[in-house]
Amino acid sequence: MKRYFLSQNNLNSILEEVSQLLRLEKVGAIPTETYYGLACNPFSQKALERLVAIKGREEGKPILLLLGRLDDLLLVAERIPPLGLKLIKLFWPGPLTLVLPAKKNLPKLITAGTGTVGVRLSSLELTRKVAIAFGGPITGTSANKSNEPAISEPEELIKKLPDLDFILDAGKTEGKAPSTVVSVVENRLELIREGAIPFEEIERRLREA
Repeated sequence: MKRYFLSQNNLNSILEEVSQLLRLEKVGAIPTETYYGLACNPFSQKALERLVAIKGREEGKPILLLLGRLDDLLLVAERIPPLGLKLIKLFWPGPLTLVLPAKKNLPKLITAGTGTVGVRLSSLELTRKVAIAFGGPITGTSANKSNEPAISEPEELIKKLPDLDFILDAGKTEGKAPSTVVSVVENRLELIREGAIPFEEIERRLREA
């Protein structure tokens, strides 16, 4: 496992190396505004199968994606319902994952055959920079073994997931709660997982907007 320690002086060279590893179908851990996430190329079957094996994840669970820039959303989402656009304006960048109609070409391991895809634009600039350097969306499912707690400490990551190809070590992440996940597929708000943003707050801000 390659471990990258960040400083102001080496950020660009590390981003270039990490993006190259992602293009080579490697799987690594990167920080987000919540916990560390598992990053790989979401269009590579080989990389996705490796991610699933590292995580020990049963099939049938979708894998969420992280964006570098808002423009990349239409690379993975077929359309953005009006309610989705409102939520993007209110909460992105931030710890809100939107479940949207998926592009037909997305691998089944991403959608789990649901026809939908979970996506977010992280509020952590470093997370976005990794995706921008890679040139498109990357996976961002939590970096942990399936059914175990999410991880915010690099040392714990190394101990629990020794098969990772790399870790982008930015120290301890905030790690209070995972992202909140909501579906807007039918232009109707549906809570899938409550997390960093209380569902009540989402409903309230939508009403106010």
